[in-house]
Amino acid sequence: MTRSIRLISPVDGSLYAERPYSSDAAVAAALDAAEQAQRDWRRRPLAERAAYCNAAVDAMLAMGEEIIPELAWQMGRPVRYGAGELRGFNERARYMIALAETALADIQPEPKAGFQRFIRREPLGTVLVIAPWNYPYLTAVNSIIPALMAGNAVLLKHASQTLLVGERFAEAFRRANLPSGLFHHLLLDHAQAAALIGSGRVQQVNFTGSVAGGRAMQAAAAGQFLGLGLELGGKDPAYVRADADLGHAVENLVDGAFFNSGQSCCGIERIYVDQALYPGFVEAFAALTRQYVLGSPLDAATTLGPLVSSAAADGVRQQIASALAMGAQPLLEAREFPADSPGNAYLAPQVLVDVDHRMAVMREESFGPVVGIMPVTDEAQAIALMNDSPYGLTASIWTRDLEAAARIGDEIATGTVFMNRCDYLDPALAWTGVKHSGYGATLSQVGYECLTRPKSFHLRHEL
Repeated sequence: MTRSIRLISPVDGSLYAERPYSSDAAVAAALDAAEQAQRDWRRRPLAERAAYCNAAVDAMLAMGEEIIPELAWQMGRPVRYGAGELRGFNERARYMIALAETALADIQPEPKAGFQRFIRREPLGTVLVIAPWNYPYLTAVNSIIPALMAGNAVLLKHASQTLLVGERFAEAFRRANLPSGLFHHLLLDHAQAAALIGSGRVQQVNFTGSVAGGRAMQAAAAGQFLGLGLELGGKDPAYVRADADLGHAVENLVDGAFFNSGQSCCGIERIYVDQALYPGFVEAFAALTRQYVLGSPLDAATTLGPLVSSAAADGVRQQIASALAMGAQPLLEAREFPADSPGNAYLAPQVLVDVDHRMAVMREESFGPVVGIMPVTDEAQAIALMNDSPYGLTASIWTRDLEAAARIGDEIATGTVFMNRCDYLDPALAWTGVKHSGYGATLSQVGYECLTRPKSFHLRHEL
């Protein structure tokens, strides 16, 4: 009997798509084809690789009208925001394509008489990208395009919840006439993925997902001496200083907390506000959150769609209930957000006050439309609380003082420090985390370093 992936839509609980898993023979054939194609691809000039990759980006954007509602059906993001993911996809892909010439250039040390010396960035071989459902195009493109630009072949295993995204990537590369064998979309279960990682035939794995998933990647890679990039969980904090622009902070932090129904790797999950601003901040934050419209993501008026699944929504409900039982106070009521499309995956946003770090909602990842807000007395308390988490992906500081933001940022254990913004990836900067948020990096020149190996040339030409 053929096993298959069943994609259940959070919109209405229906079966949206079903595909058979890749056979072991198909996986082996993909590895063979990738290895063979990569041997030629690594020798092609960067301008030629760029032409193929740009054509693939063009092809993906040309499918935008189909992709946007498809995304809503697969993972629940409202159609009004679907184009934003494609804009980000385009920005990151084009930046990394253009950066390749600089990032992959030979490194030249100081001259030495009688010698020619340089360090060359060489491709690794075959890169396995394991992508998540929450930003399925953005997270995948972070690795796929630079991996190809660096001269590697790519295998993509996309999340079961967004398996059609993998098909879109394959179609984009087909339309771009990418040389056969360089890109493969594989439908793998956990055991197959682990076997592929442990096969010794992939040289780099870039994984975005849960902490448990990251540990599984490490276990599968043990003894293989391959590269492993892990972007895992987050519990991203914000600190609003007394000198912050209150309106700007509220507007952006509400969006940072509730965009994509709070299902963002770098979404805002806890906020610390200087006690002088706290009363006004909390009032304005709750008022702006009340303007969200919960409903079917296929409705253009909807600004808050369902979570990816009923189980995910139940997990957030349990976290909220636990916080309330420990003394947290809710500022919003579910009746303020009647859903046009009822279903257990639909969850109203919630803002909690009277919270503390005994509560999981302030220390463990929520990945849903809930945020806790605490007052702080000073900068030292804010820093201590921001660091009191097993995660460290991003942190944001809201202030008019650039020097203060840099000083505070130096004290926070995190991969990215923001000032007066949040929930954004700049492709010119390395995307990375610390602690349980993972390690390795994508994007920027640093991302290219993780997709290549250095090879030193020490050539003595005068005897």
